Amino acid sequence: MANRLCLIVFALLLLVPVASPLWAKDLRIAFYSAGLSRKGPGLLLRDISRRDAQALAARDVIARTDPDILVLADFDYDAELSALRAFADLLAETAAPYPYAFARRPNTGWATGLDMDGDGRLGGPRDSQGFGYFAGQGGLAVLSRFPIDEPHLQDFSALLWRDFPEALLPTHASGAPFPSDAALAVQRLSTTAHWSLPVTLPSGPLTLLISQATPPVFDGAEDRNGKRNHDENALWLHHIEGRLGTPPAGPFVLAFGANLDPADGAGRREVMQALLAHPKLQDPLPKSKGAAAATPAHLGDPALDTADWAEPTADTFGPGNMRVDFLLPSADVTVTDAGVFWPALPSSDHALALAASRHRLVWTDIRLP
Repeated sequence: MANRLCLIVFALLLLVPVASPLWAKDLRIAFYSAGLSRKGPGLLLRDISRRDAQALAARDVIARTDPDILVLADFDYDAELSALRAFADLLAETAAPYPYAFARRPNTGWATGLDMDGDGRLGGPRDSQGFGYFAGQGGLAVLSRFPIDEPHLQDFSALLWRDFPEALLPTHASGAPFPSDAALAVQRLSTTAHWSLPVTLPSGPLTLLISQATPPVFDGAEDRNGKRNHDENALWLHHIEGRLGTPPAGPFVLAFGANLDPADGAGRREVMQALLAHPKLQDPLPKSKGAAAATPAHLGDPALDTADWAEPTADTFGPGNMRVDFLLPSADVTVTDAGVFWPALPSSDHALALAASRHRLVWTDIRLP
């Protein structure tokens, strides 16, 4: 009788659904402007192959946080993804491997043959579609432990700025197009890229909305960069509201370098404030002890800062520390944790974060519905 009862209990247990580890585990996503950009094609691959100290520092920052999906900014692009795959191999030395990689040619360094910044000269880095000394400098990339659904990618990177709804186009004081009508006829909105990229998880698709905007400075009275930064970030408002492209049907994460602080510094901050307050998005408010300890003069919470820039002084230009890198999950996912990799002293990892990049890795843990 006892044996029969044990068999019945065992059979009932077999009927209970048991989640696999991949289903039960929270998903960690990271955005990192890693400073893995050089001033010539092929130099990043060379440095990774030589185990350059800065590349190793960036690797170790990523290994410390161990994201399942990693969005990289400021990473040089090459057509064969040789540098990206070499960096994935470097990561595999200290972390679980990333078998899936994605990148496309960015607008950075894409020559136009025109004077795009109005300085009267041709062929400079600001005369490209996006600032760059060579084609592909400082691009975007994705490394993932889950399959990337490239056939369902929506790529908005070729969208002309003047074709963007409600575009804030720059003009001369006279009202004429800045720098010229010919320039605006070819100028793309995206400095780097705008991708809506699905990743296939065991529970279904998760869409990554990825971009890296131009800094809203380094221009003149026409505010070319300030207006472009605004519209690059505003593109995601149009997309998730169904006014540009097809919005994600399920959960998504906006993983982007806004180059815009919602409270401090230059730029048209209202677009960042609109994104943070949007009902389809949530702000995990990732913080770090290292940023809090820096305690610069701030309107916003310094603990939220993600970039370590010099403070402005009488002798030096610097915007100061800012929050400019973001992960904003859709409102239908559960955020279980979030942070910025910026350890405070006396942690030995404080120096590691500084050696890797001026930006800090932002991460968030989510649980899908």
